[in-house]
Amino acid sequence: MRTREERPDVPAPDRPWDEIVPGLWMGGHEFRGRSGRLELAVVRQEFDVVQTLLRLPGYGPGPETEHQVWPIPDGPLDGTQLAGVIRLAEAACEARASGRTVLVRCYHGYNRSGLVVAHALMRQGESADAAIRLIRSRRSPWALHNDLFVDYLRTGLPTARLLEDLAE
Repeated sequence: MRTREERPDVPAPDRPWDEIVPGLWMGGHEFRGRSGRLELAVVRQEFDVVQTLLRLPGYGPGPETEHQVWPIPDGPLDGTQLAGVIRLAEAACEARASGRTVLVRCYHGYNRSGLVVAHALMRQGESADAAIRLIRSRRSPWALHNDLFVDYLRTGLPTARLLEDLAE
């Protein structure tokens, strides 16, 4: 399994967030700005809903924005954590269906956010591989570089959740 902690060569993204499909955005907490330096990706009122998978103080969103928080590691997830990812993807789909914009974010906006966004796309008919390709083309080739998360998606999150629950 490859994760950010094990892969110090993973570059910060060039933008704070990217639109994957209309109304569904993926992003992180920092990005490499035009100066080449790392900058903070602070959310204010750009989105109707922000889903945060790694909460860091001072990164927003503003009080007018609906904020859904479900901290998970960029590594193996237990059944409860996978259930939360599934619920966030469902909530993102519901928000988009009602015309609201959604940002799903984690540290760089690659793995954890990619897991939620990919599952949301799969709920709307995309295959796992098509969702992964779309995310990598719109966010970064580094998106979903965590092989375990790709395996979760290809297995299907509900199935992965059941398997994790059985293993406990």
